[in-house]
Amino acid sequence: MPGNILLIDDEEQLRKLLSRIISLEGFTVEQAGTLKSAWSLLAQKEPDIVLCDVKLPDGDGVRFVKELKEKYPLVEIILLTAFGNIPDGVQSIKNGAFDYITKGNDNDRIVPLLYQALDKANAQKRSAIKIKEKGAYTFNDIIGHSTRLQQAIQLAQKIAPASTNVLLLGETGTGKEVFANAIHAHSKRNDKAIVAINCSAFAKDLLEGELFGHKAGAYTGAAKDKKGLIELADGGTLFLDEIGEMNIDLQAKLLRVIENGEFIKLGDVKTTKVNVRIIAATNRDLVKAVADGSFREDLYYRLNVFTISLPALRDHAEDIPVLANHFLAYYAAKENRPMLHLHIDALQLLQQHAWKGNIRELRNVLERATIMADSDTIHPEHLPFEIQDKGSTNLSLASVEKDHIQKVLHYTKGNKTKTAVLLGIGLTTLYRKMEEYKIE
Repeated sequence: MPGNILLIDDEEQLRKLLSRIISLEGFTVEQAGTLKSAWSLLAQKEPDIVLCDVKLPDGDGVRFVKELKEKYPLVEIILLTAFGNIPDGVQSIKNGAFDYITKGNDNDRIVPLLYQALDKANAQKRSAIKIKEKGAYTFNDIIGHSTRLQQAIQLAQKIAPASTNVLLLGETGTGKEVFANAIHAHSKRNDKAIVAINCSAFAKDLLEGELFGHKAGAYTGAAKDKKGLIELADGGTLFLDEIGEMNIDLQAKLLRVIENGEFIKLGDVKTTKVNVRIIAATNRDLVKAVADGSFREDLYYRLNVFTISLPALRDHAEDIPVLANHFLAYYAAKENRPMLHLHIDALQLLQQHAWKGNIRELRNVLERATIMADSDTIHPEHLPFEIQDKGSTNLSLASVEKDHIQKVLHYTKGNKTKTAVLLGIGLTTLYRKMEEYKIE
């Protein structure tokens, strides 16, 4: 379903032309000729995608990308320029732009890009906010037999039936959301919803609205009452992922929910009563955050009633074989191909890797390996370059890299945005490498 577009360009004729082209695809288009008017429309209309000129009367589009992503991190932005140059393109992608295209030369790319950007925007919204009638996972879905992981599971099983708040600590990708869902699934609240939100995905004002909801007329564009996620979680569980990133003003409002079971919606004058269990998670050192004043001490102690620390994958590397087999079976079924197996040398490389992205990184590596493998066995050369033992191959790095990019492009049917994501590189880097290796 096409979404909402904000088109920012000071050339009125071009703006009208692009607006007509985009509208014919079913998108709803709002227009702005300046950044000042664009900021006003952003607050009112909440677009999915911003299509913005680089040169505007009151500002620079490349810098605007950074400001936009800080305030509205779930909105995707595509920059338009009359005269494309590589430094601007690279900087815009670094600042968070979805893509950077040249007016006229890339007109046929605009509509496909909008659909790709909309897919990403919708996926981010789905991953940032999740409402499930029951826990998506149970303890049986937590894979691994290592002592450290089993200790964490036993603690979670112990606390699950209680109504006590839980704080999950661990690096990004260690499975905090899986644990939260399992705790809810085995709690006395499992007949109600578990509502999850990633606090780092929203700016302060947006996060407040999502959590607490609002009354009609609370601000411009608030046409009707909206229930917040806390109210939707009434009787169930509220999972606050990356709570260490929550603004300190919002922390005070959350504290009131925990202490009194009540809050006031934006624009309301009366309190709303709720009964929710809080499961919070963070990869930050909250003790340090309390010391530097970025996290409330009273909130920390209300959340830190029962703490479970999840081990980094490098600290339970003995679980890598069983995790790898699980992911390989999943991706084989997804791609409708026979089950793949790891060559002993490839497995050894996986067990030696540092895994800064933990289980999530392992899963992504094995998805790529599934794409790259030509037989039923994954060899070292099918793994990313940073994992491979470079000395074990006589092929030049450039030759292997070119072949890798071509295979992934073939797998994505030429979708460069998806290719860049699977390769783990920026879109600008992909285009530069395609030009370097003369890949069509």
